[in-house]
Amino acid sequence: MNDSITKTLAVAFSICLICSLVVSVAAVSLRDMQNENKANDKKIKILQAARIYDSNIDVKDQFEQLEVMYLDFNKGEVLKNDVLESFLLEHKNDYDQLSATRKEEYSTKLNTSEDIAIIKSRENVGKFFLLRNEDQTIDKVILPIRGYGLWGTLFGYISIEEDFNTIAGLEFYDHKETPGLGAEVDNPKWKSQWPGKKIFIDNDVSIEVIKGKVDPDDVNIAYKVDGLSGATLTSRGVTNMIKYWFSDSGYAKLFSELNYES
Repeated sequence: MNDSITKTLAVAFSICLICSLVVSVAAVSLRDMQNENKANDKKIKILQAARIYDSNIDVKDQFEQLEVMYLDFNKGEVLKNDVLESFLLEHKNDYDQLSATRKEEYSTKLNTSEDIAIIKSRENVGKFFLLRNEDQTIDKVILPIRGYGLWGTLFGYISIEEDFNTIAGLEFYDHKETPGLGAEVDNPKWKSQWPGKKIFIDNDVSIEVIKGKVDPDDVNIAYKVDGLSGATLTSRGVTNMIKYWFSDSGYAKLFSELNYES
């Protein structure tokens, strides 16, 4: 009897051990593929935000249309020449892939009054993308944005037309919002409202996600987007996110520099 129980436990243990090894090996072997798929998903969101994504063309080939640039948020300047080379040398691995601990070394903590998007800290140097016309003038600027919604931080990209005031597209690639409510930020119908909306009135960030529907006769319709039904906090989070990232703490100074380039 005891021998039978011992053998049963030994067989069960062996099966569990083998299954664990198989799962572990599979997880390790698939990790690179999973990371690649995740990176491709972000690239697709960037291309969709810029409204140039074509599912019939290889993502890598499409992404090569974009010019990668880096912004020093503290100075409001684009990294160029020796400064850019030094930064890229220091970050042999993409800055986006740094661990949270390492990112703290390259971030600035935000005070409560400034941190309306509830991101706690902002990177000192951020990556963004330019889409240029054939004559090398700027067509669109694609910018990463993030901010707290209801259950967690929403991560996405917003693209701006060459006037640095008109929104071309908005996409989110990661969030924890409630399905059917706040998660409607992924609804193509809701996202379709953003192209053509304006951001600034006399240098003040005036775009907002309102409560309810936008009145088609509203004189400020260009600065308003329909609220997400049943998701007031998510709607407010999107508004605060954009207000933060287009303030002087975010990308406002970048537009001045790009406007000078244009």
